[in-house]
Amino acid sequence: MTRRDIGAVLFDKDGTLFDFGATWNGWAEKLLLQLGEGDRARAADLGRLIGYDLEASRFSPDSFVIAGTPDDLVDVLSPELPGLTRSDLLARINVEAAAAPLVEAVPLVPLLDLFHAQGMRLGVVTNDAEAPALAHLEAAQVRDRFDFIAGSDSGYGAKPAAGPLLAFSEAVGVPRERIIMVGDSTHDLVAGRAAGMWTVAVLTGLAGPEDLSPHADVVLPDIGHLPQWLGFGAE
Repeated sequence: MTRRDIGAVLFDKDGTLFDFGATWNGWAEKLLLQLGEGDRARAADLGRLIGYDLEASRFSPDSFVIAGTPDDLVDVLSPELPGLTRSDLLARINVEAAAAPLVEAVPLVPLLDLFHAQGMRLGVVTNDAEAPALAHLEAAQVRDRFDFIAGSDSGYGAKPAAGPLLAFSEAVGVPRERIIMVGDSTHDLVAGRAAGMWTVAVLTGLAGPEDLSPHADVVLPDIGHLPQWLGFGAE
């Protein structure tokens, strides 16, 4: 089995389709200030709990938020916010996430259309919730390019478990050994390896090649380099 036999591509969303820092740093600051009721010191304290530096306006590369689920975020923040129920906090996080300002890692429409021209099936598996994921893909005008979209609450589990990846394989009818999982975190790549798929790391998240390469068949600067790696396009 060679790269020429690949029949489907499964993408992570944040840090892969969309540049992580450019999309989520501003969102986190806005959310933390809301939760802190405008008190920057309080917001900064909440930020430290989730690996976000309010003064620098950025996530730490080892923040659990990078590859975590909204429920993970609720688990950490809820004890500090007794005025909000878990469900109210989760709803607020998801509403704000759906409105996050998106920055595409590369122009998505022409890239995804190139994959379609090669007859490839496409999917998205994200640890974000399904509703914000659908909103983001709709806003980028690429939702209809994907045959399968799953969030952490879609019923297949969350990465690094292989469940949602195997669900994609079954949904599109492509054997897992002919699928590549593309992501910016070790969660993506560990899930891909567990599912028996090819794994491709990209550097549009916060992790560096030294973290990703042990789990990847190749490390690329961004998803725009995928066609050349697969042998049907130019960078």
